[in-house]
Amino acid sequence: MVGPSITKAERDATNRRLKIGMVLLIGLSGGLVSLQVDPTPMQVVAAVAVSLVIGAALTWFVVRTLEEFSPKR
Repeated sequence: MVGPSITKAERDATNRRLKIGMVLLIGLSGGLVSLQVDPTPMQVVAAVAVSLVIGAALTWFVVRTLEEFSPKR
């Protein structure tokens, strides 16, 4: 019989890295978009901070929604 090729710990670590990567991508994206309007450094920091919060909320929503389609453990 063929079993999974990775352990549960490896799968959890990979999922955690993907979640962190998604949050960081959204956060940095918000900072880059803010650069289009010639902001002050404080405005860039605020845009990144707000985008990180939005990224965390979006990641939580996506993960919660997709759990319905993942195999039962």
